[in-house]
Amino acid sequence: MTTELRILDPSDWDLWYTGLERAFGGVGEAPEERRLWQDLTEAERSLGAWDGDVCVGTAGAFSFRMSVPGGSVVPTAGVTMVSVAATHRRRGILTAMMRRQLDDVRALGEPLAVLTASEPAIYGRFGYGIASHQMSVAVDSTRVRIALPPGAEDVRLRFAEVGEAAEACERVYRSTLDSRPGMPRRSPGWERLPLLDPPSERGGGSPLQCVVAERAGRVVGFARFHNKPDWSATGPQGTISLRDIAAEDPGAYAALWDFLCGIDLTVSVQSRNRPVDDPLLHLVSDIRRCEVRVRDTLHARPVEVGAALAARTYRTPVDVVLEVSDAFCPWNEGRWRLSGDAKGASCERTGDAPELALSVRELGAAYFGGVTLASLARAGRVSELREGALAEASSAFSSDVAPWLPHGF
Repeated sequence: MTTELRILDPSDWDLWYTGLERAFGGVGEAPEERRLWQDLTEAERSLGAWDGDVCVGTAGAFSFRMSVPGGSVVPTAGVTMVSVAATHRRRGILTAMMRRQLDDVRALGEPLAVLTASEPAIYGRFGYGIASHQMSVAVDSTRVRIALPPGAEDVRLRFAEVGEAAEACERVYRSTLDSRPGMPRRSPGWERLPLLDPPSERGGGSPLQCVVAERAGRVVGFARFHNKPDWSATGPQGTISLRDIAAEDPGAYAALWDFLCGIDLTVSVQSRNRPVDDPLLHLVSDIRRCEVRVRDTLHARPVEVGAALAARTYRTPVDVVLEVSDAFCPWNEGRWRLSGDAKGASCERTGDAPELALSVRELGAAYFGGVTLASLARAGRVSELREGALAEASSAFSSDVAPWLPHGF
Protein backbone atom coordinates (compact mmCIF):
# COMPACT_ATOMS: atom_id res chain seq x y z
CA MET A 1 0.00 0.00 0.00
CA THR A 2 1.11 3.59 -0.62
CA THR A 3 2.20 5.56 2.45
CA GLU A 4 1.04 9.17 2.55
CA LEU A 5 2.97 11.83 4.48
CA ARG A 6 0.86 14.72 5.72
CA ILE A 7 0.65 17.43 8.38
CA LEU A 8 -1.18 16.32 11.52
CA ASP A 9 -4.84 17.17 11.74
CA PRO A 10 -5.53 17.90 15.45
CA SER A 11 -8.53 15.55 15.26
CA ASP A 12 -6.13 12.68 14.49
CA TRP A 13 -3.87 13.35 17.47
CA ASP A 14 -5.00 10.30 19.48
CA LEU A 15 -4.34 7.92 16.58
CA TRP A 16 -1.01 9.63 15.85
CA TYR A 17 0.17 9.53 19.46
CA THR A 18 -0.99 5.96 19.98
CA GLY A 19 1.20 4.98 17.02
CA LEU A 20 4.12 6.74 18.72
CA GLU A 21 3.45 4.92 22.00
CA ARG A 22 3.30 1.57 20.22
CA ALA A 23 6.64 2.20 18.52
CA PHE A 24 8.19 2.84 21.95
CA GLY A 25 6.88 -0.38 23.45
CA GLY A 26 3.13 0.07 23.66
CA VAL A 27 2.92 1.05 27.34
CA GLY A 28 0.41 3.88 27.58
CA GLU A 29 1.27 7.04 29.48
CA ALA A 30 -0.64 8.35 32.46
CA PRO A 31 -3.64 10.51 31.46
CA GLU A 32 -2.05 13.70 32.83
CA GLU A 33 1.17 13.04 30.93
CA ARG A 34 -0.65 12.32 27.68
CA ARG A 35 -2.79 15.44 28.15
CA LEU A 36 0.29 17.63 28.60
CA TRP A 37 1.93 16.36 25.40
CA GLN A 38 -1.31 16.89 23.52
CA ASP A 39 -1.44 20.48 24.76
CA LEU A 40 2.22 21.06 23.81
CA THR A 41 2.03 19.42 20.38
CA GLU A 42 2.29 21.94 17.55
CA ALA A 43 0.04 20.21 15.03
CA GLU A 44 1.15 22.43 12.17
CA ARG A 45 4.75 21.26 12.80
CA SER A 46 3.87 17.58 13.19
CA LEU A 47 3.97 14.97 10.45
CA GLY A 48 2.21 11.63 10.15
CA ALA A 49 2.89 8.82 7.70
CA TRP A 50 -0.37 7.04 6.99
CA ASP A 51 -0.97 3.65 5.42
CA GLY A 52 -4.66 3.93 4.73
CA ASP A 53 -6.22 4.93 8.05
CA VAL A 54 -3.30 3.59 10.12
CA CYS A 55 -0.59 5.94 11.35
CA VAL A 56 2.75 4.21 10.69
CA GLY A 57 5.16 7.09 11.26
CA THR A 58 5.33 10.25 13.38
CA ALA A 59 7.60 13.26 13.67
CA GLY A 60 7.11 16.63 15.29
CA ALA A 61 8.93 19.81 16.20
CA PHE A 62 8.64 22.33 19.00
CA SER A 63 9.35 26.02 18.48
CA PHE A 64 12.17 26.49 20.95
CA ARG A 65 14.58 29.27 21.75
CA MET A 66 17.82 27.81 23.08
CA SER A 67 20.71 29.41 24.92
CA VAL A 68 23.97 29.41 22.97
CA PRO A 69 27.54 30.43 23.88
CA GLY A 70 27.51 34.13 24.60
CA GLY A 71 24.13 34.11 26.32
CA SER A 72 21.80 34.71 23.38
CA VAL A 73 18.75 32.54 22.77
CA VAL A 74 18.35 31.32 19.19
CA PRO A 75 15.19 30.10 17.39
CA THR A 76 15.55 26.33 17.29
CA ALA A 77 13.45 23.41 16.07
CA GLY A 78 13.13 20.86 18.86
CA VAL A 79 12.65 17.65 16.87
CA THR A 80 10.47 15.24 18.79
CA MET A 81 8.04 12.29 18.76
CA VAL A 82 9.83 10.51 15.91
CA SER A 83 8.76 6.91 15.26
CA VAL A 84 8.19 4.34 12.54
CA ALA A 85 5.91 1.34 13.05
CA ALA A 86 7.68 -2.00 13.31
CA THR A 87 5.58 -3.22 10.36
CA HIS A 88 6.92 -0.44 8.10
CA ARG A 89 10.66 -0.34 8.76
CA ARG A 90 13.21 -0.09 5.91
CA ARG A 91 10.78 1.65 3.58
CA GLY A 92 12.25 5.17 3.64
CA ILE A 93 9.58 6.61 5.95
CA LEU A 94 12.06 8.09 8.44
CA THR A 95 14.16 9.63 5.67
CA ALA A 96 11.06 11.15 4.07
CA MET A 97 9.95 12.68 7.38
CA MET A 98 13.44 14.07 8.12
CA ARG A 99 13.63 15.51 4.59
CA ARG A 100 10.25 17.23 4.85
CA GLN A 101 10.94 18.42 8.38
CA LEU A 102 14.28 20.08 7.66
CA ASP A 103 12.83 21.78 4.57
CA ASP A 104 10.04 23.14 6.78
CA VAL A 105 12.48 24.27 9.48
CA ARG A 106 14.48 26.16 6.89
CA ALA A 107 11.33 27.79 5.51
CA LEU A 108 10.50 29.01 9.05
CA GLY A 109 13.91 30.66 9.34
CA GLU A 110 15.15 28.60 12.29
CA PRO A 111 18.93 28.18 11.93
CA LEU A 112 19.20 25.18 14.30
CA ALA A 113 17.54 21.83 14.89
CA VAL A 114 18.09 19.69 17.98
CA LEU A 115 16.81 16.38 19.29
CA THR A 116 17.34 13.65 21.85
CA ALA A 117 17.80 10.19 20.39
CA SER A 118 16.40 6.88 21.58
CA GLU A 119 19.46 5.34 19.91
CA PRO A 120 22.48 7.56 19.16
CA ALA A 121 23.32 5.85 15.86
CA ILE A 122 20.12 6.94 14.11
CA TYR A 123 20.51 10.62 13.28
CA GLY A 124 24.10 11.13 12.13
CA ARG A 125 23.10 10.44 8.54
CA PHE A 126 20.73 13.40 8.73
CA GLY A 127 23.50 15.73 9.89
CA TYR A 128 22.99 15.64 13.66
CA GLY A 129 26.04 15.49 15.93
CA ILE A 130 26.19 14.77 19.65
CA ALA A 131 26.49 18.25 21.15
CA SER A 132 26.02 17.75 24.89
CA HIS A 133 26.17 15.07 27.55
CA GLN A 134 24.51 14.44 30.86
CA MET A 135 25.97 13.02 34.05
CA SER A 136 24.24 10.61 36.38
CA VAL A 137 25.31 10.19 39.99
CA ALA A 138 24.46 7.90 42.87
CA VAL A 139 25.93 9.55 45.97
CA ASP A 140 26.58 7.28 48.95
CA SER A 141 25.22 9.73 51.48
CA THR A 142 26.37 7.59 54.42
CA ARG A 143 30.00 8.17 53.45
CA VAL A 144 30.05 11.40 51.43
CA ARG A 145 30.01 14.86 52.97
CA ILE A 146 29.24 18.15 51.22
CA ALA A 147 31.67 21.06 51.61
CA LEU A 148 29.71 24.24 52.30
CA PRO A 149 31.19 27.39 50.71
CA PRO A 150 30.72 30.93 52.06
CA GLY A 151 27.13 32.03 51.67
CA ALA A 152 25.61 28.71 52.68
CA GLU A 153 25.25 29.72 56.31
CA ASP A 154 22.49 32.29 55.69
CA VAL A 155 20.34 30.01 53.50
CA ARG A 156 17.02 28.91 54.98
CA LEU A 157 15.52 25.67 53.69
CA ARG A 158 11.85 24.77 53.91
CA PHE A 159 9.45 22.29 52.39
CA ALA A 160 6.96 23.84 49.98
CA GLU A 161 3.99 22.49 48.08
CA VAL A 162 5.12 21.71 44.55
CA GLY A 163 2.41 23.81 42.93
CA GLU A 164 2.74 26.69 45.40
CA ALA A 165 6.47 26.98 44.74
CA ALA A 166 6.30 26.43 40.98
CA GLU A 167 6.48 30.09 39.94
CA ALA A 168 9.46 30.85 42.18
CA CYS A 169 11.25 27.71 40.99
CA GLU A 170 10.64 28.64 37.37
CA ARG A 171 12.15 32.08 38.03
CA VAL A 172 15.29 30.41 39.40
CA TYR A 173 15.45 28.21 36.29
CA ARG A 174 15.21 31.26 34.02
CA SER A 175 18.03 32.94 35.90
CA THR A 176 20.41 30.14 34.89
CA LEU A 177 19.72 30.34 31.14
CA ASP A 178 22.29 33.01 30.29
CA SER A 179 25.11 31.16 32.02
CA ARG A 180 24.84 27.73 30.34
CA PRO A 181 24.42 26.85 26.64
CA GLY A 182 21.97 24.22 25.43
CA MET A 183 19.06 25.10 27.68
CA PRO A 184 15.60 25.84 26.22
CA ARG A 185 13.73 28.95 27.28
CA ARG A 186 10.42 27.47 28.34
CA SER A 187 7.46 29.08 26.61
CA PRO A 188 4.00 29.08 28.26
CA GLY A 189 2.85 25.55 29.00
CA TRP A 190 6.32 24.07 29.36
CA GLU A 191 6.53 25.04 33.02
CA ARG A 192 4.08 22.14 33.59
CA LEU A 193 6.61 19.54 32.44
CA PRO A 194 8.82 19.41 35.58
CA LEU A 195 5.70 19.23 37.74
CA LEU A 196 4.35 16.05 36.15
CA ASP A 197 4.11 13.38 38.81
CA PRO A 198 2.38 10.22 37.57
CA PRO A 199 2.87 7.24 39.93
CA SER A 200 4.48 5.30 37.08
CA GLU A 201 7.41 7.74 37.08
CA ARG A 202 8.11 7.67 40.82
CA GLY A 203 10.06 4.40 40.82
CA GLY A 204 8.20 3.28 43.91
CA GLY A 205 8.97 6.52 45.70
CA SER A 206 6.88 9.23 47.28
CA PRO A 207 4.87 11.85 45.42
CA LEU A 208 7.06 14.69 44.23
CA GLN A 209 8.47 16.74 47.11
CA CYS A 210 9.94 20.24 46.94
CA VAL A 211 12.38 22.07 49.18
CA VAL A 212 13.21 25.71 48.49
CA ALA A 213 16.27 27.65 49.56
CA GLU A 214 15.60 31.19 50.72
CA ARG A 215 17.81 34.11 51.54
CA ALA A 216 16.22 37.15 53.18
CA GLY A 217 12.78 35.73 52.35
CA ARG A 218 13.49 35.33 48.62
CA VAL A 219 13.66 31.93 46.90
CA VAL A 220 17.18 31.48 45.47
CA GLY A 221 17.13 27.73 44.84
CA PHE A 222 15.05 24.58 44.92
CA ALA A 223 15.20 20.80 44.77
CA ARG A 224 12.38 18.50 43.66
CA PHE A 225 12.68 14.82 44.48
CA HIS A 226 11.09 11.49 45.40
CA ASN A 227 11.88 9.66 48.64
CA LYS A 228 11.81 5.87 48.36
CA PRO A 229 11.88 4.22 51.80
CA ASP A 230 13.51 0.82 52.13
CA TRP A 231 14.77 -1.36 54.95
CA SER A 232 17.11 -4.29 55.37
CA ALA A 233 18.20 -6.37 58.33
CA THR A 234 20.89 -3.79 59.04
CA GLY A 235 18.54 -0.80 59.05
CA PRO A 236 17.14 1.91 56.72
CA GLN A 237 18.18 1.84 53.05
CA GLY A 238 16.09 4.66 51.59
CA THR A 239 16.91 6.41 48.33
CA ILE A 240 16.39 10.00 47.26
CA SER A 241 15.66 10.28 43.52
CA LEU A 242 16.43 13.86 42.52
CA ARG A 243 14.24 15.16 39.71
CA ASP A 244 15.80 18.62 39.41
CA ILE A 245 17.81 21.13 41.38
CA ALA A 246 18.88 24.70 40.66
CA ALA A 247 20.18 27.70 42.56
CA GLU A 248 21.27 31.24 41.86
CA ASP A 249 24.52 31.05 43.83
CA PRO A 250 27.06 28.48 45.09
CA GLY A 251 26.02 28.74 48.74
CA ALA A 252 22.38 27.90 48.05
CA TYR A 253 23.34 25.08 45.70
CA ALA A 254 25.64 23.44 48.24
CA ALA A 255 23.07 23.87 51.02
CA LEU A 256 20.48 22.01 48.96
CA TRP A 257 22.85 19.10 48.28
CA ASP A 258 23.85 19.00 51.94
CA PHE A 259 20.16 18.73 52.86
CA LEU A 260 19.52 15.95 50.34
CA CYS A 261 22.48 13.92 51.60
CA GLY A 262 21.33 14.30 55.19
CA ILE A 263 17.70 13.17 54.95
CA ASP A 264 16.96 10.65 57.68
CA LEU A 265 16.56 6.94 56.86
CA THR A 266 18.25 7.26 53.44
CA VAL A 267 21.62 6.03 52.20
CA SER A 268 21.78 7.34 48.63
CA VAL A 269 20.95 10.37 46.51
CA GLN A 270 20.53 9.58 42.84
CA SER A 271 20.21 11.92 39.88
CA ARG A 272 20.00 10.86 36.25
CA ASN A 273 20.65 14.23 34.63
CA ARG A 274 23.24 16.77 35.77
CA PRO A 275 25.75 18.80 33.73
CA VAL A 276 29.09 17.09 33.23
CA ASP A 277 30.78 20.03 34.98
CA ASP A 278 28.28 20.16 37.85
CA PRO A 279 29.69 21.90 40.96
CA LEU A 280 28.71 18.81 42.91
CA LEU A 281 31.92 17.17 41.65
CA HIS A 282 33.89 19.70 43.71
CA LEU A 283 31.63 19.68 46.75
CA VAL A 284 31.70 15.97 47.59
CA SER A 285 34.30 14.56 49.96
CA ASP A 286 34.76 11.33 47.98
CA ILE A 287 34.03 11.35 44.25
CA ARG A 288 34.61 7.60 44.00
CA ARG A 289 31.49 7.00 46.09
CA CYS A 290 29.30 8.96 43.68
CA GLU A 291 29.15 6.43 40.80
CA VAL A 292 29.55 9.05 38.06
CA ARG A 293 28.44 8.07 34.56
CA VAL A 294 28.13 10.10 31.35
CA ARG A 295 25.94 9.64 28.28
CA ASP A 296 24.84 11.66 25.25
CA THR A 297 21.83 13.96 25.38
CA LEU A 298 21.40 16.80 22.90
CA HIS A 299 22.04 16.12 19.20
CA ALA A 300 22.28 19.26 17.08
CA ARG A 301 22.60 20.30 13.44
CA PRO A 302 22.83 23.70 11.76
CA VAL A 303 19.95 24.04 9.32
CA GLU A 304 21.43 27.26 7.93
CA VAL A 305 25.20 27.19 8.52
CA GLY A 306 25.77 30.92 8.07
CA ALA A 307 22.94 32.04 10.32
CA ALA A 308 23.67 29.42 12.98
CA LEU A 309 27.38 30.21 13.31
CA ALA A 310 26.69 33.95 13.34
CA ALA A 311 24.10 33.58 16.12
CA ARG A 312 26.62 32.67 18.84
CA THR A 313 29.81 34.29 20.08
CA TYR A 314 33.29 32.80 20.28
CA ARG A 315 35.55 32.37 23.29
CA THR A 316 38.65 33.60 21.44
CA PRO A 317 39.02 35.54 18.18
CA VAL A 318 38.58 33.42 15.08
CA ASP A 319 38.89 34.03 11.34
CA VAL A 320 38.74 30.77 9.43
CA VAL A 321 37.39 29.44 6.13
CA LEU A 322 35.35 26.26 6.57
CA GLU A 323 34.75 23.75 3.78
CA VAL A 324 31.39 22.27 4.81
CA SER A 325 29.84 19.10 3.42
CA ASP A 326 26.12 18.44 3.93
CA ALA A 327 24.63 15.79 1.67
CA PHE A 328 21.19 15.95 3.31
CA CYS A 329 20.84 19.76 3.19
CA PRO A 330 22.94 20.70 0.14
CA TRP A 331 22.26 24.41 0.52
CA ASN A 332 24.90 24.34 3.28
CA GLU A 333 27.59 22.83 1.05
CA GLY A 334 30.64 24.94 0.24
CA ARG A 335 33.00 27.43 1.82
CA TRP A 336 32.11 29.75 4.66
CA ARG A 337 34.28 32.41 6.28
CA LEU A 338 33.63 32.56 10.01
CA SER A 339 34.91 35.70 11.75
CA GLY A 340 34.10 36.42 15.36
CA ASP A 341 35.04 36.90 18.97
CA ALA A 342 33.34 37.29 22.35
CA LYS A 343 31.33 40.27 21.10
CA GLY A 344 29.78 38.80 17.98
CA ALA A 345 30.34 36.98 14.70
CA SER A 346 29.63 36.81 11.00
CA CYS A 347 29.62 33.81 8.69
CA GLU A 348 29.38 34.41 4.96
CA ARG A 349 29.95 32.56 1.71
CA THR A 350 33.47 32.93 0.33
CA GLY A 351 35.64 31.80 -2.56
CA ASP A 352 38.81 31.86 -0.45
CA ALA A 353 40.90 28.75 0.03
CA PRO A 354 39.52 26.40 2.72
CA GLU A 355 41.38 26.06 6.02
CA LEU A 356 39.29 23.41 7.78
CA ALA A 357 37.15 20.72 6.17
CA LEU A 358 34.30 19.08 8.04
CA SER A 359 30.69 18.02 7.69
CA VAL A 360 27.67 19.75 9.15
CA ARG A 361 27.52 16.92 11.69
CA GLU A 362 30.81 18.08 13.24
CA LEU A 363 29.59 21.67 13.28
CA GLY A 364 26.51 20.48 15.17
CA ALA A 365 28.62 18.57 17.68
CA ALA A 366 30.86 21.58 18.36
CA TYR A 367 28.14 24.23 18.19
CA PHE A 368 27.29 24.55 21.90
CA GLY A 369 30.92 24.41 23.00
CA GLY A 370 30.92 21.05 24.76
CA VAL A 371 32.76 19.06 22.07
CA THR A 372 36.03 20.40 20.68
CA LEU A 373 36.93 20.46 17.03
CA ALA A 374 40.37 19.22 18.07
CA SER A 375 38.90 16.03 19.54
CA LEU A 376 36.85 15.49 16.38
CA ALA A 377 40.00 15.96 14.30
CA ARG A 378 41.76 13.27 16.33
CA ALA A 379 38.90 10.97 15.33
CA GLY A 380 39.48 11.83 11.68
CA ARG A 381 36.29 13.83 11.35
CA VAL A 382 37.85 17.30 10.85
CA SER A 383 40.73 17.99 8.45
CA GLU A 384 43.15 20.87 8.94
CA LEU A 385 44.10 22.47 5.62
CA ARG A 386 46.05 25.43 7.03
CA GLU A 387 48.49 24.95 9.86
CA GLY A 388 47.15 26.52 13.03
CA ALA A 389 43.55 26.76 11.83
CA LEU A 390 42.41 23.82 13.95
CA ALA A 391 43.79 25.18 17.22
CA GLU A 392 42.34 28.62 16.49
CA ALA A 393 38.86 27.35 15.66
CA SER A 394 38.77 24.71 18.40
CA SER A 395 39.60 27.27 21.06
CA ALA A 396 37.06 29.73 19.68
CA PHE A 397 34.19 27.23 19.58
CA SER A 398 34.78 25.99 23.16
CA SER A 399 32.75 27.14 26.16
CA ASP A 400 33.86 27.74 29.75
CA VAL A 401 30.60 26.11 30.86
CA ALA A 402 29.48 22.73 29.53
CA PRO A 403 26.22 22.73 27.56
CA TRP A 404 23.36 20.91 29.22
CA LEU A 405 19.79 19.93 28.42
CA PRO A 406 17.85 19.95 31.72
CA HIS A 407 14.87 17.93 30.49
CA GLY A 408 13.72 15.94 27.53
CA PHE A 409 11.16 16.91 24.97
